[in-house]
Amino acid sequence: MPETHAPPVPHGGPAGDAGHAATGQAHPIGLYLKIWALLFVLSACSYLVDYFQLQGMLRWTLIVLFMLAKAALIVAVFMHMAWERLALVYAILLPPLCLLVLVWMMAEESDYTFLLRGEFFR
Repeated sequence: MPETHAPPVPHGGPAGDAGHAATGQAHPIGLYLKIWALLFVLSACSYLVDYFQLQGMLRWTLIVLFMLAKAALIVAVFMHMAWERLALVYAILLPPLCLLVLVWMMAEESDYTFLLRGEFFR
């Protein structure tokens, strides 16, 4: 008599997602504690920029980099964006990125307009 095998259980689709959604997705508490500690270290580094009285572009570059790193960690881990589908990540992150590009383009245009006004309206 030939052996019969049970059909494979799908890992996606409605049957696979229904059981997964009912139990919820649990991540180890250690991950959250590590991210929390990393956020604390980044905040301390941001504070040290003021403590050492850095000035100029170095100061603002470091502050913005620490701020963006903390925001990325919060979005990726605490808002569970790291475990979402890529299409959803793109749908959430691309529009603000496009807005930032447009703001940058408008800022460049405003500099050009300001310089032209200074040239012709003396």
